[in-house]
Amino acid sequence: MTPAATAKLKPPVGANDHVQGPADTPVTLVEYGDYECPYCGEAYPVVKALQERLGDQLRFAFRNFPLSEMHPHAEHAAEAAEAAGAQGKFWQMHDILYENQDALDAEDLVRYAHALRLDVPRFVKEMAAHLYAERVRDDFGSGVRSGVNGTPTFFINGVRHDGPFDLGSLLAAIEAAV
Repeated sequence: MTPAATAKLKPPVGANDHVQGPADTPVTLVEYGDYECPYCGEAYPVVKALQERLGDQLRFAFRNFPLSEMHPHAEHAAEAAEAAGAQGKFWQMHDILYENQDALDAEDLVRYAHALRLDVPRFVKEMAAHLYAERVRDDFGSGVRSGVNGTPTFFINGVRHDGPFDLGSLLAAIEAAV
């Protein structure tokens, strides 16, 4: 067996993860993503289509894996998603960031906070203090321990998916995992 075939998610999905879908589903899909990565941008509608197609049969978790050397806004965008999450709007910010990958500077992030009706002074203060940088680093570290070396990287039921991430390929891999 190749090392890629045995790459396991470390740690498994838990209480600290951002999750959509019921915990008792037959399939858990985890994405390590970077909000500025064009390939993650391509994967974003694929994940949405999977969620729509599979409904309550799929649990989806997202973990931050900003490739800051290649994507200078990625880490700050990940912190913005976490700051929004602290106000109960992680997924809404996640979606806005992927739908606006070419507009991720500080002013854009504040504009998105306004659009989501966040407590903007709190958001700005937490962003300036990098309050969620450790959370982003923790996600990144779990990705490294799980064998992630690029984005997007998907895990299906705890095992890394090394195939293509188009809808057909991911659906086939999910069906094979069930």
